Amino acid sequence: MDDFEQELREATLRLPAPPSLKRKILARRKQQNTQRVHARLVMWQRLAASIVLAAVAGGAYLWHNAEERRKGEEARQQVLTALRITSHALQKMNQQLADRNRNAE
Repeated sequence: MDDFEQELREATLRLPAPPSLKRKILARRKQQNTQRVHARLVMWQRLAASIVLAAVAGGAYLWHNAEERRKGEEARQQVLTALRITSHALQKMNQQLADRNRNAE
C-alpha cells in the first residue's frame, strides 16, 4: 500500500501553475470572445442583408403591379377613345342615311 499512498500523495500534491498559464488562458478567452463577436456581427449582417433583399423584392413587386395597373388604365382609355370615335362616326353615317331617306321620299 505504500506505493499506492505515494502515488495518491503525488497526485494530490499542489503544484504551482506554470508562469505562462495565465497568459495562455487570457489569450484563449480573448480569442473566443473575438470569435463570438465576429459570429454575432456576421449574423447581424446576414439578417440586415436579408431584410434589405426582402424590401427590394417587395418594392419591385409593388412597382410591377403599379406599372401593370397604369398600362391597363392606359389601354382602357384607348379603347374608350376608339369607341367614342366609332360611335361618332356611326352617328354621322346614320344621320347621312336618314337625310338621304328623307330626300328620297
